[in-house]
Amino acid sequence: MFHIVLYEPEIPPNTGNIIRLCANTGVSLHLIHPLGFELDDHRLKRAGLDYKEYARVQEHQLLDDFLQQIQPKRVFALSTHGEKNFFDAEFQAGDAFLFGPETRGLPVEIRESMEKDTVLRLPMQAESRSMNLSNTVAVVVYEAWRQTGFTGGS
Repeated sequence: MFHIVLYEPEIPPNTGNIIRLCANTGVSLHLIHPLGFELDDHRLKRAGLDYKEYARVQEHQLLDDFLQQIQPKRVFALSTHGEKNFFDAEFQAGDAFLFGPETRGLPVEIRESMEKDTVLRLPMQAESRSMNLSNTVAVVVYEAWRQTGFTGGS
């Protein structure tokens, strides 16, 4: 399936929502430290309900640790600085989707280390700053899953 990678997530309810999404779609979730909360935070549990036990959640100290341990097929970053429209990309099982912290997005050095066509942007109104992280992850997961025929779904 796919991998969702949250780089230094800050807001517990967003991560809780994403845990629930991953549990329901079969997507693996990877959290890159430092986290802006503890995994036993009541706000995280409240948003994720009891889905953490059904989700595959792994923590990694560094983004490089994730890349070396998991070796995803490809890595796509989602950023308001991306030039390629997310909906113009074609996804495959094993792809990873990288998201930055809610208040500042992915660091420039990470975006610049990636191939230009792997830094994707969700379309939105020109005057908009950004979308909520958990909403963006949901759009990405369902489009990627749709492209692969909703494998494993019912």
